[in-house]
Amino acid sequence: MKIPNRQEYPRRTAYIIVQYTVKEGTHRDVIKNIGAGGLFVKTPRRVSLNQAITLEFPLFKFDNIIQVTGQVTRSDPDGFAVEFDEPLEGLVCKDGEFPEIVHESNRKSQGLSDN
Repeated sequence: MKIPNRQEYPRRTAYIIVQYTVKEGTHRDVIKNIGAGGLFVKTPRRVSLNQAITLEFPLFKFDNIIQVTGQVTRSDPDGFAVEFDEPLEGLVCKDGEFPEIVHESNRKSQGLSDN
């Protein structure tokens, strides 16, 4: 098992709905932070460590869903951390700045509500 290096890819706070599949099933929860190398999902669900995970979520546009795979590297009562199998190139910081990502709080202001 690789030990995650959070310093290699900094993370930023996020509020993005994610659908993920693990051995416990397929669920929807909220990404709380994300970087090119991984993310943290806030959930009360218990997710086993060191298992493969597939995640689907919008990143740069609500209508453009990306799919990534990785490993669950940490699990606690607040949620779990994932290290991606391959870095998300679109999230690699350039000049210390993160690219603009979607946030669920912006969905209604963009006329994309579920109503």
